[in-house]
Amino acid sequence: MLGLSILGWIIIGGLAGWIASKIKGTDAQQGIGLNIVVGIVGGLLGGFLLSLIGVDVEGGGWIFSFFTCLLGAVILLSIVRAVKK
Repeated sequence: MLGLSILGWIIIGGLAGWIASKIKGTDAQQGIGLNIVVGIVGGLLGGFLLSLIGVDVEGGGWIFSFFTCLLGAVILLSIVRAVKK
């Protein structure tokens, strides 16, 4: 596991959640707190999915972690949107 502090995960999660909400068009409905939660949960989801297909998610750095969180956050927002419809 990466040696990121809690603050590091909050920053990466917040940025990834915010960008994912911009990509999916949900930024007006979310605040900074929900962006952070979406980014962190998206990171867990993205890490899980990437590890299923054989990608070494533990060996990545900050940038890989950010893109993993972003991918997971976009998937998470897509799932939430599909469930709401």
